[in-house]
Amino acid sequence: MTSLLFTLLLFANPIDIDAQAAQRGLEIAQEADRRDTGFGDNVSKMDMILTNRKGKQSTRHMRNRALEQADDGDKLLILFDHPRDVKGTAFLAFTHRVGQDDQWLYLPALKRVKRISSSNKSGPFMGSEFAYEDLTSQEVEKYRYAYEGEETVDGQAAFKVTRFPNDPDSGYTRQIVWYDQAEYRILKIAYYDRKDSLLKTLTYHDYQQYLDKFWRADRWLMVNHQTGKKTELVFHAYAFQTGLGDRDFDQNSLKRAR
Repeated sequence: MTSLLFTLLLFANPIDIDAQAAQRGLEIAQEADRRDTGFGDNVSKMDMILTNRKGKQSTRHMRNRALEQADDGDKLLILFDHPRDVKGTAFLAFTHRVGQDDQWLYLPALKRVKRISSSNKSGPFMGSEFAYEDLTSQEVEKYRYAYEGEETVDGQAAFKVTRFPNDPDSGYTRQIVWYDQAEYRILKIAYYDRKDSLLKTLTYHDYQQYLDKFWRADRWLMVNHQTGKKTELVFHAYAFQTGLGDRDFDQNSLKRAR
């Protein structure tokens, strides 16, 4: 399976990547994915802290639900609880290993579900520095890879890998990802826009381990280098294998989830 996937990605790749670097980059991404396979489902609470270029902050409180799929990408549901102007808003995403993801947004003021088109997935999620495409599970098959070597990130030895999105509607030409060598956790991602200029950097902090296997970062910090804005996501109250099923992630769940 690995060799077949590598062959398909190599022939589909319009960017000149050394075959050995492509193979090594793919292997690192696959190992990171393998280590996070089998969690089933999880729920958590999340605080989103928005900081504008002048340092003024606002905070939103949300709940997250994720469901692992055996033969496809994960499903994600985000529910907004506070403040009042966003309460009841809900975001649903079905990530696919191949092809376009499916995403919907429920807006309580309009009392309707809005499908997010492929061309809008590079846009900002609810005014944050995260794009819609940043929130879905980063399936291995969605990218082409190039291994760039080893570096140190915050004192940790890391693999440096560049990944190139296969999606023509992606807002990025490439992303540079640093994986720690001990656990293959992502430490940092640098995002380059469609002009191939550095747009923003996401760093992961305070990793915790669950079920003696699965690692989750308690804090994600996205810094937009072009606007000076920041968005921090703070996660807490994680629970795994709670019994969630597909019915908890259908479009009707957007309206009924409270």
